[in-house]
Amino acid sequence: MTDLRVPPGPGLPDGLLVPEEELVERFSRASGPGGQSVNTTDSRVELVFEGATSSVLTPAERERVGTIRVVAAEHRSQHRNRLAARDRLADALRSALAPPPPPRVPTKPSKSSRRRRVEAKRRRGQTKALRGRVRD
Repeated sequence: MTDLRVPPGPGLPDGLLVPEEELVERFSRASGPGGQSVNTTDSRVELVFEGATSSVLTPAERERVGTIRVVAAEHRSQHRNRLAARDRLADALRSALAPPPPPRVPTKPSKSSRRRRVEAKRRRGQTKALRGRVRD
């Protein structure tokens, strides 16, 4: 087909252009309904991108990406499955290259929330204490 264009996103401010030579496409017969050509066409597409040997990624990005493999077999035509596989690969690359979310900073409960919690426990304890036996 052609080079794979990954649109800009988090971690990819300018987008990315993966040369066609770095993409490996395999075709096989897809399962499921297909009409008259069900056992004759290789419409299932498997697309593999080896990030570790890519020339368009920096060394840090190569380490984060690794190998990405996507499969598309939902369409009856090979061409539409190829387009779907390329879309999925672009999404997978964008999410793999996105920066990790910032770590969560734990917070302490406020003084008033602690006071409300203790007060609620005290009220609940009083309610339960009233459930005891009735004494004369």
